Amino acid sequence: MPKVEINIPEHLEMQITQLVDEGEFINREEAIENLLSTGLKAYKTSGPMDDDADLEDDGVMGDDGMMGHDDEYVF
Repeated sequence: MPKVEINIPEHLEMQITQLVDEGEFINREEAIENLLSTGLKAYKTSGPMDDDADLEDDGVMGDDGMMGHDDEYVF
């Protein structure tokens, strides 16, 4: 299995340590692997929350179609 090194904020480290201490996971490695896997599955299912905002910021697509046209799409 590939190894990955990451830096995480202290509050996340504390939460992971607490979950291991409470017996939710056997060790930190299992906790991080499980939490990362669960997060990726949730992300894949729901997608990023701000997709539409990114498109509107670029001016590509908003509520009124592409390129600012109401009922038509310009390619």
